[in-house]
Amino acid sequence: MSALRAAGRIALGIACGLVLALGVVWAAAALWIDGPAARPLAGILAGGLLVAEIAIFVLLRPWGRAFLAGTALFAVVLMWWLAIPASNDRDWQPDVARLPVATFDGDRVTITNVRNFNCRSETDYDERWETRTYDLAKLRGADLFISYWGPTQIAHTIVSWEFEDAPPLAVSIETRKERGESYSALLGFFRQYELYYVVADERDLVGLRTNHRGEQVFLYRFRSPPGFARSLLVSYLDEINELAARPKWYNAGTQNCTTTIRLHVRQAGVQNPLDWRLFLNGHLDELIYERRNVDTTLPFPEMRARSDITARAKAGGDAPGFSARIREGLPPRPPPA
Repeated sequence: MSALRAAGRIALGIACGLVLALGVVWAAAALWIDGPAARPLAGILAGGLLVAEIAIFVLLRPWGRAFLAGTALFAVVLMWWLAIPASNDRDWQPDVARLPVATFDGDRVTITNVRNFNCRSETDYDERWETRTYDLAKLRGADLFISYWGPTQIAHTIVSWEFEDAPPLAVSIETRKERGESYSALLGFFRQYELYYVVADERDLVGLRTNHRGEQVFLYRFRSPPGFARSLLVSYLDEINELAARPKWYNAGTQNCTTTIRLHVRQAGVQNPLDWRLFLNGHLDELIYERRNVDTTLPFPEMRARSDITARAKAGGDAPGFSARIREGLPPRPPPA
């Protein structure tokens, strides 16, 4: 038994050491990426952290004391990083320059700065910011767009709400980029982009992806009662108002387009257990089919094929009735469970 305990302690020590080593590498990257704007100083801080951690484990004994000292140094960097403030006051790119805000009056909600751009290309567009009023009592349900820009393991997700008497309202959770800034998957794990909810017309959000970015887009109609769709939308709008008052950071791992949807679903009162497909969200349609959140009367491959709206969105272009056109031939919205 003593030999087993010793082996267990060794294994635990190795595991803890590996976790700390990964944490230190991340902390050095955080100092380099999110540290002082002067690159030489950021490099000195990042390199100094690595040298200090190595010195601790070379010179300090016993190993437990070295581990505690190394962890304390990592914790100092982590606390600094968590304290970096987000901002709403930057020179933003025009497509994310305005913050949407929602005002409630009973069942009616008025949203300012709804984006409805007329795009000629990804970067050439006419800005149209609208104020729209919706009656929450006339919600039909919620839909999910999954858009693939390249790798099929990862996609972008957009939730849209369908109303009886108004055009659908789509919301895309994205990064808020400054002028001259472009998105980097690596930088998305650090504090380089503020969190932004694009509240827009479907023709803007979806047409931009299919017609100008060359993405493949699928549309799935949720099995959800109007009451859940309403709670989900209210959760989104509450967060939108919160961001207008207190900005937050986007994070590619914990606060992205799909993990944030999961949080809103839970806030709307529906349990949504963690699953690997929430992170490799190119497989998210498999998950929602498995959980019977969408129509399951068809085999999954057929349902997925019929949910591909790319061609219909391209054909729809800027013509009126874009949202109705892309829904032609879709599997129907299943009745609530």
